[in-house]
Amino acid sequence: MGRYNRLRRIQRMDPQQDFEQIYRWIIHYEFPRTYLQGTSIAFLRDYGVPRISQLLDRTQEFERAGQKRYDDTVLITYEMVREGMDSEHGRTAAAHLNRIHGRYRIPNEDFRYVLATTVVGPKRWIDRFGWRRLSEQETETLALVGRRMGEMMGISGLPGTYAAFERLHDDYEREMFAYDPANRRVAAATLRIMASWYPAPAQRMATRVLLAVLDEPLLMALGFRPEPRWLRAAAHRGFRTRAALIRLLPGRPERFPRKPKARTYPFGWTLDDLGPHWAHTRPLTPIEDETLPERAPVPKQSSASEVPHQETR
Repeated sequence: MGRYNRLRRIQRMDPQQDFEQIYRWIIHYEFPRTYLQGTSIAFLRDYGVPRISQLLDRTQEFERAGQKRYDDTVLITYEMVREGMDSEHGRTAAAHLNRIHGRYRIPNEDFRYVLATTVVGPKRWIDRFGWRRLSEQETETLALVGRRMGEMMGISGLPGTYAAFERLHDDYEREMFAYDPANRRVAAATLRIMASWYPAPAQRMATRVLLAVLDEPLLMALGFRPEPRWLRAAAHRGFRTRAALIRLLPGRPERFPRKPKARTYPFGWTLDDLGPHWAHTRPLTPIEDETLPERAPVPKQSSASEVPHQETR
């Protein structure tokens, strides 16, 4: 497939009608790794808001099971769109997510902001470091998918366009970004998870490269100092070089979608695996051992005199 063939098809489509198909092409074919990187940056932005990071800090999910927490967040979104957001499976995935969130008192405006980061974060990252910028149709698709997810989660006051999501995102950060020790603790735990994806000798540099691409307001809110200018420039060139090389490759064939690969679940997962243990529907206590059924009594052996006479022919 030609590198731009799928883009030309997308440009002829109507996002209002085809947003789920366009979204699948974005995450499975056009920008699978770059989209996931943008989502990872979106996670970090959430921690710049003390009210959000304090809640995450209290749960201790990232400290105790950080990789699982990261994987579950990615996979629940995937499960919501895998068979269609309005399919039975999509609605079940949304209900599972709502069951997890329902344990906590989370303000609606925080829900809206976190949702906005999953729309704006990947868009900005792809435009900055992807092999091409998102088209108008793809940009609106991210907004429409985000809005539909928000509706399924019961969030009110949702934006209807990408521009509105972007305004909400930026206005909220200007008002709510502030340093808090919880911000740094949760961010540090997440950075340790991301660094663990690389060989041990490269982990420290991988963390520094990630910090080098974060903007200064976010770094200040997380309590990290900006990296040196030379490292920021080198990180930018490295990502742009990768994008240029990907641009030279053919498009991913339809029969080879890139699907999530979760380190927590090397043998696959079910929806019930995702989330904290208390959100699972399966019993949390071991099943008691079954008692063996009593053996049937052995029939009493008849004496020779009691054996009925059998006729012989």
